[in-house]
This record gives sequence, structure tokens and C-alpha cells, in this order.
Amino acid sequence: MKSLSEPKTYRIKSFGCQMNVYDGERMAELLGAQGMSAAPEGGDADLVVLNTCHIREKAAEKVYSDIGRIVKDWGRDDGSAPLIAVAGCVAQAEGEEIMARSPDVRMVVGPQAYHRLPGMIEKARHGERVTDTDMPANTKFGVLPDRSTGARTRRAPSAFLTVQEGCDKFCTYCVVPYTRGAEISRPFADLVEEAKRLVDAGAREITLLGQNVNAWDGEDDKGRAVGLDGLIRALAALPDLKRIRYTTSHPNDMSDALIAAHGEVDKLMPYLHLPVQSGSNRVLAAMNRSHSAESYVELIERFRAARPDIAISGDFIVGFPGETDAEFEDTLKMVDTIRYAAAFSFKYSPRPGTPAATMDGQIAKEVMDERLQRLQAALQRDSLAFNQASVGRTCEVLVERKGRKPGQWLGKTPWLQSAWFEAEAAIGDLVQVELLAAGPNSLEARVV
Repeated sequence: MKSLSEPKTYRIKSFGCQMNVYDGERMAELLGAQGMSAAPEGGDADLVVLNTCHIREKAAEKVYSDIGRIVKDWGRDDGSAPLIAVAGCVAQAEGEEIMARSPDVRMVVGPQAYHRLPGMIEKARHGERVTDTDMPANTKFGVLPDRSTGARTRRAPSAFLTVQEGCDKFCTYCVVPYTRGAEISRPFADLVEEAKRLVDAGAREITLLGQNVNAWDGEDDKGRAVGLDGLIRALAALPDLKRIRYTTSHPNDMSDALIAAHGEVDKLMPYLHLPVQSGSNRVLAAMNRSHSAESYVELIERFRAARPDIAISGDFIVGFPGETDAEFEDTLKMVDTIRYAAAFSFKYSPRPGTPAATMDGQIAKEVMDERLQRLQAALQRDSLAFNQASVGRTCEVLVERKGRKPGQWLGKTPWLQSAWFEAEAAIGDLVQVELLAAGPNSLEARVV
């Protein structure tokens, strides 16, 4: 493989969760600080980074497929090839195997080590193949460039801010504790400073991210111990920040203070993503979820008491090993009880190295398919009902992009619904609208 001169352009392709999107942005800023620029859409890049996710089925195979497409599409006149880096959770889980299977990959870097990319690039362009899946004691956040510098000036009105990483829960189906490491919370002062920089660069809404975001804790600027609610209250004091969200939460890390914040902090949006995974207590125990169906429902009731208009979102897995028909019916009963505004649902797929992968009672694919169809039909029913119940409301929409038609704009309501309207507006505006009509995926609105 012909070595490249110092790379000038890059392309980052991020898969999976919002934390990967955040990591992709930080890598772009890191590369920008090295003098590189994003390759134009459809143009060649000197460096291609595949920022991978290991949660979904066949995630690794999709990575190899993408690598094959990159190699096939090289086609440079001088015969040179881009540097290919595989980052993220698949890189962490399968680093050496990636190197063995894909000789075209020059770098493999885990999600806790990508701040070392500049040094890896220097080695790779001189012919070395470099793997770094270390989880250093000194985290990447102290090394990454300030948000005010880097590859691009933020213009998007909504920004992600990772406040917590890792997981100590060890759900039996999940690889996150192995790919992201133990739970760590970033310092309060660092987060407030990064939020200020994002707002100064144009963000009107910030979503706080973590594998278990509500496990975040720290000390505020007065040395007092605070949880996520304290951080939210501090960020709400930023005048130009108009909206705050957070995801993903774990039921066991919910505090009274965070529940209360939903009723007391106007800038905290009325939306909660709280995965339950199953409505069966036996299945939850087998998953090592550490909450029961009853405790989960009680928790949702407390949130609704604090903020009656709150939209509830969740995650579900069907076909976990040993799940019976009756236990799946318990999940459908959970859906009927909660009435989710939105939800994500998946068939169980074994992740190598997790306890569930070797459990007895693996469910047949056709059974999982049938259960998933029934579950998604119930979830789509309730999502549409939530949207229809919103018709007639007046609310603010944060404008995110242009619509398909001239003068049409799209944005998000406080309940994270997509809404479109026609008006004189600009990206980043908060526009007061009346919601006129609802479909399963969006709402029609008019400016008030």
C-alpha cells in the first residue's frame, strides 16, 4: 500500500448512539486543530474514520463492508490510498481481529483513546499499522481542543455534550462496560465551560449525554456535592441557552432532585428517555436490570406528577433468552400502562463475551420477528396518539433545517416531536406555533 504525504482532508462516519456523534465531532475538532479540513461532500478524503457502534446486530460485519466500499472506490489518479481508521466500540472490542481481517486498515482506536489520533496518523502515514484500545487514567477530555477551536464553527442550534461515560451496571446482554469502561463523571467546571463555548458558537439547545447520564455527580463551583439536577440548574443560568435535555438514563440512578427539576427548571424540556427493556420481572432479573416492572411504573408516575405534560420514551428488547409468550405479554402490558410518546425496540442479538450470549433458551428468529412486529405496532399506536393529543397546543419550535418546499422549515417541539411550518424564519430561531395536524412521524404547524 502506497503511503500518503501528510493528510490534509478527512471524513468521519459515525454510527449508532448520540455519544458516537459527539465523539465524531470531537475527532473532527481534533483533526482541525492539526490543520486538516473536512473533505467536500462526494470528494476524496486523505483520512477516513469509521466511528463504530457495537450495540446492534452484525455491527462488525457492517464495518468490514464499509472498508470494502472505501477500497473499491479509491480510484485516485496517482494510485494513492486514503488512511483508514476504525474507531469506536467495535474497534475497542475487536481491535486485533480488525487488523488481521482488513490489511487496508492502518489505525484502530478505541473510544477512550481517540485523542491520540494525531500521533497514530503520523505513524500510519509512514507505513506502520497502529492499534490503541487503552483506557488511560487521564481521560481524553483533558487533551481534546476547546470547543471554540478546531475543524468547524458550530452553526447547528442543537449540540451534544458528553457529561458521563462508561457503565457499572453489567446488564447481561450489553457490551458497553467492556467497550466504554467504568463509569466516570466529567468535572462540573469543565462541563459548564464547554457548554458556554457551545452556546457562544450558536447552540440554543444542549443535550447532556452519558451511558447512564443520571449517574453523573461532581462538585459545583462552591465545592458542594451535586448530581445531574445541579448541573442542569447551573446550565439553565446561561442566558442564551434556551433548552436542556439529557439521555440515556437508568432507573436505578434516578434521584428525587432530578425528578423535581422537571417541574422547576423551565429550560429542562418535558421529555424523558428511560429504558425499561422488558415488562417481565423474571426477564429483568435475568438481564441484571436491578429494577422491577412495578418500580419502573412508579418512577414514571412520579415524573408525571412533577411535570404532567412530560413525554416518555423507552427502549425494549424482545426475545431475550428464555422469554416466554406470557413474559412477552407482560411487556405489552407495560406499553399499555405507560403509553410511550416514542420508543426504540429491537430483537435480542447475542454480543460475544456477554453472559446472555451463552444462556440457555435462545429464542428462534421467527418468534422474535413476530413479537417485534406486535410490540412495534403497539408503540406506533401510542406514538401517533401522543402526536394527535398535541394538536391544538401552542408551543415553541426550535428551527433546525429547511423543509422540502420554499419557505418551509422543520424543527423540534419541547416534546422532541418533528414539526414543520411555513414562515419567514432562520435556523436557530425559536418560533411560536400552533400544532394543527398530526401524523405518525411529524406534525403540521402554523406560526402564531
